[in-house]
Amino acid sequence: MTAINNAFEIPQSLNAKVPAEQRGAGRDDVRLMVMNGEEIHHERFSSLPDFMEEGDLLVFNNSRTIPAVLKGKACNREMEIRLSRQLDDQRWEALIWGGLFSAGDELELKNGVKAVITGTGNEKPLVTIDFSIGGVDLIDYIYSYGEPIRYEYIDSPWTLDVYQTAYASVPGSVEMASAGRAFSWRMFEKLKEKGVRTAFLTLHTGLSYYGNDRWPNPQKHPEAFHIPEETAKLINAVREKKGRVIAVGTTVVRALETAVDEKGYVSASKGITNLYIQKDYQLKAIDGLVTGLHEPEATHLEMLAAFTYEHHLFDAYRQALKKGYLWHEFGDMNLIFAERLKS
Repeated sequence: MTAINNAFEIPQSLNAKVPAEQRGAGRDDVRLMVMNGEEIHHERFSSLPDFMEEGDLLVFNNSRTIPAVLKGKACNREMEIRLSRQLDDQRWEALIWGGLFSAGDELELKNGVKAVITGTGNEKPLVTIDFSIGGVDLIDYIYSYGEPIRYEYIDSPWTLDVYQTAYASVPGSVEMASAGRAFSWRMFEKLKEKGVRTAFLTLHTGLSYYGNDRWPNPQKHPEAFHIPEETAKLINAVREKKGRVIAVGTTVVRALETAVDEKGYVSASKGITNLYIQKDYQLKAIDGLVTGLHEPEATHLEMLAAFTYEHHLFDAYRQALKKGYLWHEFGDMNLIFAERLKS
């Protein structure tokens, strides 16, 4: 969908560099743009319950962010490993930052741990690496010596807790499932009072950006997911009663649309998804989406074109730019209800 790639530009001033709570606000005090067809509302995220109805279901990704950057040396050069996807107890797909490296190169990490590049990853520039430790020892090592992934628009390092949602419980994402960051426990109470139900699944996010203007190929971007039986049952029950299923994050959309059949029935499942959702995709499990604001190069934006017509999407984004909405994981939010698109 090439039209999106050049649809707009984000000024540097609209890159959210600081978390809301470090700006003297609460997480749920960020702004919220609500899109429902041609209707566009500009609110605060704390007003989200006003746009929900009794019987709606919000589905969250409970994946917990790990400190996925490991620093060390290779071939007498400083380098860092940016983990992307766990392959087994000892092997990961990763991006090696700091030079050109080849299969067979040994990476020397802190505290005597080593890793060897064993081959190419699912797509370039990712590689597979084999650590000298595995299992719980490797996880403990990552938590002891790793740092959160921080892209160039973030000036200052932040602790790992800043990159967690309030409800994250299953470690595995290398980047925060950031659509849920603005949800506070106060917000959950308000939703409960309104009769809005909640459910959880897990999808571990991989790297969304490879640096140097390189982005993942959306058709070669596998991510591990798990939809529990209780979540699938609740989704199907809500849909039977004509309630709305609202995904919190594009990761939730990807997982549920992987596990849904043509009649809209979601099955409990666990595995790897390669699903690529774009303009012509017919949504079967989802009626709405809570998400952040996406840069034009990101495939997440292409997914939004499955929810609404492109001209509605671009009208809303132009308004967001004009009104000074902030982008990226510490930025403002978007609630978008799915339109019945012409195929």
